[in-house]
Amino acid sequence: MTFAIDHLGIAVRSLREAAAMYEKIGVSITPPETVAAEKVRLVMVPLANARLELLEATSEDSVIAKFIATHGEGLHHVCLRVPDLKAAIEKLQREGVRLLSQQPRVGAGGHRYVFVHPSSAGGVLLELVDSAQDSC
Repeated sequence: MTFAIDHLGIAVRSLREAAAMYEKIGVSITPPETVAAEKVRLVMVPLANARLELLEATSEDSVIAKFIATHGEGLHHVCLRVPDLKAAIEKLQREGVRLLSQQPRVGAGGHRYVFVHPSSAGGVLLELVDSAQDSC
């Protein structure tokens, strides 16, 4: 059973401008995708063994808009690919780890995920995604 970095989530004001920088260095960008439940538009920047997820708010009340208002653009979260998301959630709940939701949600590309609150992860917003779905 292996764990790996799936992606790094980066909050940006302009998805178009942020994606253009990566295209300038020759990296491919996925087509934009909207995750209505999270109020974001995003693109993925595939790399050798992980991805960058560029996130733009679609609403002023989205988590990304609030993050940028407080912290500015930059690293928003770290996502780990886990062998069994359901088992990971159950184990974390038994251990008293604070999760942002108790059930997995469906996000970009149809991937199932859950977030661990920064208070339980050394100040880092940690996302867990099921490795049963090929991510990279």
